[in-house]
Amino acid sequence: MTLSATDLGASELVQRLRHRLVETETQLRSLRNLGWRPDQLRAMNEEIGRLHAAAERVQPAAAHAVQPLLHSLRDALAAPSMPSSNQTAQMLVLAADALAALPLASDTHDAEPLAGAAGEPKAAEAANADPFRVLIVEDDRSQALFAEAILRGAGMQPQVVGMPEQMLATMERFDPDLVLMDLHMPGTSGTVLTLQIREHPRFAQVPVVFLTGDQDPERQMEVLENGGDDYILKPVRPRHLIAAVQSRVRRARALQSRIASTAQPERHPVTGLYTRPALMQKLAALLPERAGGAMLVEVGNTTALRNRYGYAGFEKLMNDAGRHLGEIARTHAVARLSDNAFLVVVREQTAAQQGAYARSLRDGIGYHDFSVGDESLRLRSTVGIADLGIGFADAGAVLAAAEDAAREARAQAAGVASYVAPQVQPGGGIIDMVRLALDSEGLQLAFQPVVAVAGGDQAQFQVLLRVRDAQGIERMAGEFLAAAESAGLVPQLDRWVMEQALALLQKRRAESKPVRLFVSQSPRTLAQDDYANWLAQALTAASIDGTSLVIDLRLDDALVHSMLLRQFCEQLVPVGVQFCLSQYRHGGDANLLLEQLPLGYLRLSADFAHQPLAQDVRDEMREVIERAHRLGLQVIGQAVEDPQAAAALWMGGIDFIQGNLVQRAEHALDFDFKNATL
Repeated sequence: MTLSATDLGASELVQRLRHRLVETETQLRSLRNLGWRPDQLRAMNEEIGRLHAAAERVQPAAAHAVQPLLHSLRDALAAPSMPSSNQTAQMLVLAADALAALPLASDTHDAEPLAGAAGEPKAAEAANADPFRVLIVEDDRSQALFAEAILRGAGMQPQVVGMPEQMLATMERFDPDLVLMDLHMPGTSGTVLTLQIREHPRFAQVPVVFLTGDQDPERQMEVLENGGDDYILKPVRPRHLIAAVQSRVRRARALQSRIASTAQPERHPVTGLYTRPALMQKLAALLPERAGGAMLVEVGNTTALRNRYGYAGFEKLMNDAGRHLGEIARTHAVARLSDNAFLVVVREQTAAQQGAYARSLRDGIGYHDFSVGDESLRLRSTVGIADLGIGFADAGAVLAAAEDAAREARAQAAGVASYVAPQVQPGGGIIDMVRLALDSEGLQLAFQPVVAVAGGDQAQFQVLLRVRDAQGIERMAGEFLAAAESAGLVPQLDRWVMEQALALLQKRRAESKPVRLFVSQSPRTLAQDDYANWLAQALTAASIDGTSLVIDLRLDDALVHSMLLRQFCEQLVPVGVQFCLSQYRHGGDANLLLEQLPLGYLRLSADFAHQPLAQDVRDEMREVIERAHRLGLQVIGQAVEDPQAAAALWMGGIDFIQGNLVQRAEHALDFDFKNATL
């Protein structure tokens, strides 16, 4: 039986979920003793999935509460041998607790979204425009999912960090209102991480609330003495957790609004370098002169350095490198762009002078002795140059060019490379076809469904661009995008696609048929200085929920333009826009992107859908999916053409499947998600 919003009222739905969770917990405990059959767990998974689908329609907070249960049951099904039921049963208890915290809405088929667990409006921060942002630092995935579900159900915006060494980097991009901190973690403790937070000028006043099962009163005093603001014992009731977080965030925001300066600081308080926004403004002001350049200086071997010295030691090393770079740059402006990259803006230099100057920066870093503790070391760096004499539309385009050059510099023995502008192609068959389509409404969109393996009726589609040529033949993007990029037409195509997507989201919202769209965009488009502001304003003006838009970023593009994309993402995260890293394959640089970008989704490379998979590729797939889940990301398997590929991805723990097995791309959004079966 498939449940629908007309089958169950909100109160009955939650009651049935609670009852089924208790039943399932009892069955799982008995299965551990009596034997285990996959079909038994699968039946439970399917029933809970149907209830979850109904909850998503009637009570979104209830759906969030049982999502961890679905992950747990799927993990149990994917296990090669009989799993212990302890962890799964624990997940059931946590999910039941989460449901117990939800007030029962009235039995109406068009019930409004739930109030928060504390009896307040769904937006826990009615007096504040932005959702409360909560960073959850927790290595236990079940506990992290539990806290995330509770906070998200109360209208907040949680972000999970499963690996302690990623905490500060995540804070840099997520800018949380509060940190929910576990006390005991592998290789470190919450008190050590809290001290790192308090030493960071930007986060010195961010509330840190400990959530732990350690009932030792001495430990409680220790965490408070080391910068913690509150101490909540596990197991915690959801209402208590929500109330504690809301109270702390409200007070912190009120204090921040009283003491915040209206002007952004121009200099970083630790290094004395310019802040990134200040330097980008200086760069933009320099563009009309078309003299000088921008140099992206990257310190190499960062993964090895971080592993050797830890995050705190690595951060001190990069701050020292930044201060030294500022000294050798002399009168030229410098800013730190990321963990290991700095931007230097030079004035009144020719291209030849810039090359010599870049080598002096490289050598100034490379021949200087830095120290970490009692150890002395030297740093290798590379430099990418973007000569302003080329002529750039805006500062974002300069940064994109400098990143292109920096990528090239890493492959050069000298470690220095200059950006070479692509040759603009003259008119040709394909390019003329694209130009004509832009001028004469010859562009079209196609849509391919992205379907949840756990079930549900959330409508979501990948948006695909098509061009109809003079003979009426429909051309796919792969046939014309490379030529369009060489002719500089991609930003126009991207803007057209985004405008159509926004219009469609607005139309579906007005019809009470919400949909989520995955829209691919090029770094050259996102580099435009006004693009992020335009998109944020367009979403607000059309009253579109930002979470209904997911911007697709290709892995190859992101590897080159990580800093540019990080800057763009940070501007869109506050309005709810989500991001997906596509065509993903495992690798050192690729793994770092998962930590650097505020992603919500990961779309695997089509290589993982080719059957049969070699054992090393299968192992890589499982590792990628597990890593993504530890970081709180949802994983999409794409280009799925046959049931064998779908089964392999499902057993690997995939969250969504996309491909011709489900449905080919169509021009209409008429896929039946409610009754879809995989």
